[in-house]
Amino acid sequence: MSVPGKDKEGSASYRRPGEREPGEGGKDLDAAVETVVEISASDFPDDPPAVNFLPATFMKNFLFVPLEDTGEYVSVAMADPYDFNTREVIAKSYNKPIKVFSAPAEVIAQFIYRWYEAEADMTAHEDSEEAEISLEDRLWDDPEQLKDMASEAPVIRLVNHLISKAYKMGASDIHIEPRRQYVRVRFRIDGVLHDQEAIALRLKAAIISRIKLMAKMDIAEMRLPQDGRIRFRLGKEEIDIRVSSIPTGFGECLVLRLLHQEDVLLDLGRLGFSDQILHKFQSLISMPYGMLLVSGPTGSGKTTTLYAALNSINSADRKIVTVEDPIEYQLEGINQVQVLPRIGLTFANCLRSFLRHDPDIILVGEIRDIETAEIAVQAALTGHMVFSTLHTNDAAGAITRLEDMGIERFMIVSSLVAVLAQRLVRKVCRHCSEEVAIDEEKRSMIARELEVPVDKIMPSYLKGMGCSECGATGYKGRIGIFELLPMSDHIQRVVLRGADRTEIHREALKEGMVSLKMDGLRKVSEGITTYEEVLRVAR
Repeated sequence: MSVPGKDKEGSASYRRPGEREPGEGGKDLDAAVETVVEISASDFPDDPPAVNFLPATFMKNFLFVPLEDTGEYVSVAMADPYDFNTREVIAKSYNKPIKVFSAPAEVIAQFIYRWYEAEADMTAHEDSEEAEISLEDRLWDDPEQLKDMASEAPVIRLVNHLISKAYKMGASDIHIEPRRQYVRVRFRIDGVLHDQEAIALRLKAAIISRIKLMAKMDIAEMRLPQDGRIRFRLGKEEIDIRVSSIPTGFGECLVLRLLHQEDVLLDLGRLGFSDQILHKFQSLISMPYGMLLVSGPTGSGKTTTLYAALNSINSADRKIVTVEDPIEYQLEGINQVQVLPRIGLTFANCLRSFLRHDPDIILVGEIRDIETAEIAVQAALTGHMVFSTLHTNDAAGAITRLEDMGIERFMIVSSLVAVLAQRLVRKVCRHCSEEVAIDEEKRSMIARELEVPVDKIMPSYLKGMGCSECGATGYKGRIGIFELLPMSDHIQRVVLRGADRTEIHREALKEGMVSLKMDGLRKVSEGITTYEEVLRVAR
């Protein structure tokens, strides 16, 4: 292909000091031509070039399109020809140097659409998929080759960029999911997954091996789930990352959980408690002995609430010990232990040891089995205040869950002082919020879903319209909604007579308990969140 350029002095064709011709740099996969020529739509070939397949989603995200494969290098048009990180990724994807031309973004988008529209159905180019699987099979037999690929500079930079971007965007998790013809990347931000730029399938083995290498996982083992941990330094900050892998039909799927230590709120007053619930909760956590449970699904803020509770009662006259998996935040003046099941350091074993250390307050990260539950109950009955978590849908469900584990009801009512159930809802973005009206039909639907009278649903509420501040989602940040169930004398009698979860919940409401849904509706009325969010997490 011959692409016209402007070669006279002062034109668009020039080379910066130290720039290279195609192939210079020898073995470097990211060697690329630095001379940039501006081209227009008329300079593009009529038909898509015969080059190794890359998904259109990958091209759209990096705003480039291939023009020609000469055998020695691939010519590409880029919207930003001086984005050298992207150039390295493209060169790595094609496994050869690239020659870069500059073209307007709208022209590149036009040719991606024209040439690769059929790619969107994900059914073409199965030969490429088979070749990739064959390559991975060969690599599985050669761990040293995997290590070499994972140690190349472009791969290192791409993984570092991915983690840095996720951290700066406030993501809690990075999901890396191989698909048929590309690698899908998603960030969980404020509890919701968002698609990011896709990664070329050719880079799959290198990217996944790089992350597993960083996490001290076995890069040659692709058939079994694995877990690992990364300490990632970003400037002056150190990020703790938990890595989990599972084998799927298209290759290993990774999830990286980013622990944002500086984002942990240690002030109970900032978590979203109403004054009524906050005062009662502060009174309960200050009791000299007993067990207080926080319930909710994974990612509902249980650990943050318990950290804030410990911080509020932490004083020189109290000894506080915790056993966690993982330790998400280092608390000043508190003795924290990380479980290590592979050497026998489990929740239950730690709890037994704690009782010989004269503690006043014990935090158990999670009650997962009958052994841990029994020791926690015994600790609560012998003069210790015990905090822990359970995975249940509401506060009443924690009581029946303990019974399901094998704890007798009389032991539950003797040790348990309260259960706090919680969820996290996204907050309305203050930069783009507007008052929106809802018709009677929608009001009735919301009331029916939340199981409340229709007059509890306001005819209008505050909603984010989407802007650059919130990433066009209409939400920015999260806050808790809560349901606090104290074990009053009446609730103890209800539990002892064998009531199920529904009856316990109903009797607690009669005693004045504010349900998760009602606390969510209160936050809608205050303009903090939306009906959609309350329906999403508390239905």
